[in-house]
Amino acid sequence: MKLTLSVIKADIGSIGGHICPSERLMDSVHNHVNDQSEGLLLDYYLSYTGDDIAILMTHERGPGDEKIHKLAWDAFLAGTEAAKAEGLYGAGQDLLKEAFSGNVRGMGPAVAELEFDERPNEPFLFFAADKTDPGAYNLPLYLAFADPMNTPGLMLSPGLAAGFRFVIMDVNYTEADRVIELNAPEDLYDIATLLRDTERYVVESVWSRGSGEQAAAVSTSRLHNIAGKYTGKDDPVMLVRVQKDFPATGEILEPYAIGPYVAGCMRGSHQMPLMPVQLNSGISYFDGPPVVSCAAFAMHDGKLTEPVDVFSNPFWNTVRGHVADKAIDMRRQGFFGAAMLPMSELEYTGIMKKLETLDDRFRVRD
Repeated sequence: MKLTLSVIKADIGSIGGHICPSERLMDSVHNHVNDQSEGLLLDYYLSYTGDDIAILMTHERGPGDEKIHKLAWDAFLAGTEAAKAEGLYGAGQDLLKEAFSGNVRGMGPAVAELEFDERPNEPFLFFAADKTDPGAYNLPLYLAFADPMNTPGLMLSPGLAAGFRFVIMDVNYTEADRVIELNAPEDLYDIATLLRDTERYVVESVWSRGSGEQAAAVSTSRLHNIAGKYTGKDDPVMLVRVQKDFPATGEILEPYAIGPYVAGCMRGSHQMPLMPVQLNSGISYFDGPPVVSCAAFAMHDGKLTEPVDVFSNPFWNTVRGHVADKAIDMRRQGFFGAAMLPMSELEYTGIMKKLETLDDRFRVRD
């Protein structure tokens, strides 16, 4: 049967600054989803990464369904009330609109959805990142779906031999969704040209050219484009189907061992390495580093197994140590050069007012 996977995420309050949600906040969101899900959801799973809460849902109503999105929106509203009652920092900060308007796209929460005919076995991965933006997934997706150095299945598996189609969005264009579709391997250099600019060009989805089925979905909203000012990083979520006509789980995960430098961390204004962390991990160092968690699931008739925490394996402890070293080295540069984001990304922060003031003090010498 045709099923939909929907994950909707928001930062609605955190203990001690930008660390993690409280138990009471999590319980409030969980209780609302549990009480209101009958007749809507086949199953659901609730987790947090850093200070962001994600609701993963299975249903048969298709992407963008109003009732599914309202269920999540109302759950976040209920959680916001719990956050306010406890005095949590940033209560409701990702809920940027006052009234629900059909679905949560453009309202603050991040959304990623997949619709497909369920396979006899349906493994998939759910990624959630905090203190970074959607471009953090650009390199892992490029390597996993386009590079045989990372994914030998592109050479060894007939199901992958036809390659993959990348749908890439220009997230700086705010009037509508401006996208381009490029095929790997033919358009490999063009894909690389765009994906290197993680602040502007973001992978929205990846599709199998062999089967025509969608392999991956990424949330692409940018909070400053909605709010008109800096309100926190976008903290993207992603769904990836694996095995058979898609890369194997290990091929999807391998790029996260790199710990690539991505945008985010303190005040959303720095370049720091992306650290793979265990499920339900908080934030600690310099409001970061940017983190990503991954839960692996199997599914049958829309019912989820228990999640497997793929980054809890001892292998990833070594990766985390390497990423920590990279983070400390970058912090030694402080505000200087590549350690901070380019000015185009800082235009929503207070630094622009300071630059305007300084600009009036410049003079042209005779």
